[in-house]
Amino acid sequence: MFADRAKIYVRSGKGGDGHVSFRREKYVPNGGPDGGDGGHGGDVIFVVDEGLNTLIDFRHIRKYKAEDGEEGGKKNCRGKNGNDIIIKVPAGTVIKEAESGKVITDMSGENTRVVLLKGGRGGNGNQHYATSTMQAPKYAQPGQPAQELELLLELKMIADVGLVGFPNVGKSTFLSRVTNARPKIANYHFTTLNPNLGVVDLEGTSGFVIADIPGLIEGASEGVGLGHEFLRHIERTKVIIHIVDAAGTEGRDPQADIYAINKELEAYNPELAKRPQVIAANKIDAIYDPESTVLDDLRAEFEPQGIKVFPISAVSGQGVKELLYHVNDMLQEIGEETTVFAQEYFPEMNMGYSDEPYTVVYDEEEDEYVVEGPRIEKMLGYTNLESEKGFTFFQNFLKENGILDELEALGIQEGDTVRMYGLSFDYYK
Repeated sequence: MFADRAKIYVRSGKGGDGHVSFRREKYVPNGGPDGGDGGHGGDVIFVVDEGLNTLIDFRHIRKYKAEDGEEGGKKNCRGKNGNDIIIKVPAGTVIKEAESGKVITDMSGENTRVVLLKGGRGGNGNQHYATSTMQAPKYAQPGQPAQELELLLELKMIADVGLVGFPNVGKSTFLSRVTNARPKIANYHFTTLNPNLGVVDLEGTSGFVIADIPGLIEGASEGVGLGHEFLRHIERTKVIIHIVDAAGTEGRDPQADIYAINKELEAYNPELAKRPQVIAANKIDAIYDPESTVLDDLRAEFEPQGIKVFPISAVSGQGVKELLYHVNDMLQEIGEETTVFAQEYFPEMNMGYSDEPYTVVYDEEEDEYVVEGPRIEKMLGYTNLESEKGFTFFQNFLKENGILDELEALGIQEGDTVRMYGLSFDYYK
């Protein structure tokens, strides 16, 4: 069974609580605080597994939880970090926030490993809170809570070329002739219920991947039939081959079919209709009227639009090689870059710390500007500053929360140092 969508729940690990304890040893009746820090919670990590090509495993397991961090112990013992949970998905999987449908990340191209949710930081033990006036603090910091999300996984296959056409125009026959794919073929609408992938091997070329998208019907872009389920698979394709029945064996008008399908593509995603196209006028071996002008009419209509027409017979193989070499040339002109969907949803921005307090002060002794408070600590705990997107979120957070304005009001200059919970940054506008 082919599975291309799944809904799952993921949760990172909670940070372990800091511990409250005091040294109690012989000859040390009033020892100082020695409560250890809690361990960090485990992260939720997605990785691409090249051996997978469906999302079928997510039909059976729907909840994925990382391990919580352990509580700190006596004698300054730090709690054990929780284990990460690693979730393997096929290349081409788009991960969305389930309620909004917005893209969190696209596991395509070079994006093969993503820390989707950071585990909560472990809390500080009471040893951190000893001061000259408070030598026996009886409190410790709790660990940060876990993060959780409902996710929608969608597999958008990574094929170079997409085959589109109405049912029974010969797409499956064409695919079985030019690739190693063996689709099931039958004579009724929506015969191919699963998209079929095949590799085209052309002598003197590196070949390309082609996907047979199930037969479209008018209204597919609105979800009629199984339209939405299948249209998503051609969102990444670089070239679209329209296969039409040039012989009109079912009484179809090839020109009307091409316009109808382009209308569906544009309604679903306007970018799709702009992709380079080529027309395969199939079943020419079944054109028995020597005076038929169907091929000339197709060329006159579409070649002025930059869409080349190739007469072929998927059954006999006539004209197929010429079509494939032309498609290969089109792909070479376009280049190797894979379509990757941009991030629209940032989990860090929905963790509920916008109302927490913070302070911005200048430390004369250290000649540094210090930004602290629960809001800052939570943000840093949930943000992966090593990633470009995480650091961009961090910069936007400082701006949107007015922290940059407060730093400037204190007189900060370019090159000055800003300290946040053990992290130091140079300030630049």
